[in-house]
Amino acid sequence: MGYALARLDLRRWRTADALRLAQAHSDPDMVYQGGIVDRATALDWIGRVADLDNGHVYAVADADDHPIGCVGVTNINRHQVGWTWYWTLADVRGQGVARDALRALATWAHHEAGLYRLELAHRLNNPASCTVAAAAGFLPEGIERHKLTYDGTRHDVERHARLTPDPLEPPTRPVTVST
Repeated sequence: MGYALARLDLRRWRTADALRLAQAHSDPDMVYQGGIVDRATALDWIGRVADLDNGHVYAVADADDHPIGCVGVTNINRHQVGWTWYWTLADVRGQGVARDALRALATWAHHEAGLYRLELAHRLNNPASCTVAAAAGFLPEGIERHKLTYDGTRHDVERHARLTPDPLEPPTRPVTVST
C-alpha cells in the first residue's frame, strides 16, 4: 500500500484503527511493542492509552489519515520529565516518518505540555532507532547493561535525552499535533 507522506498528523488513536494496529504488530520487529496480537488486544490498548493520567500517545497518520506509526510521551512525573517512544510501519521505515513525528512530539512536549526533559532508550542492536533519536535532537547519555530480556536473552540499551534548551530542527514536512 502506498502512503501519502507529504504531511503527517499526530492524532489520538481511534477504535476504527484497531485492525490496522493489530496488523502493524504482526511485523516480527513489533512483537514486543505493547502486547498487541489481534483486534481485541488492539482495542484494549487503544482504550488504555486514550486518557492517560501521565502521558499522551498519538497515532502518526499520513495525509490520507492512515495510521502508519505511533509516538508517545508517557510516565510524565512531577519533575517535568517524560518517557518518549515511537514506532512506524515497515513500509515507511527509512523515509523520515519517525524522525519528523518525534521532532514534532518533542516540540509539542517542551512548549505546549511544559516538559523540560524527554528520555528514551533503544536496544543496541537497533541502530535505526538510534538514528531517529539523534535526528530528533536526543543526545546519548550512556549504556544500561542487560536492561531488557526478550526470549530469554538479555539486551543492553542506550539511553538518550533532550532538554528544552537543546537545539531542535523542525520536521522536514508539515506535521500537526491534534490534542
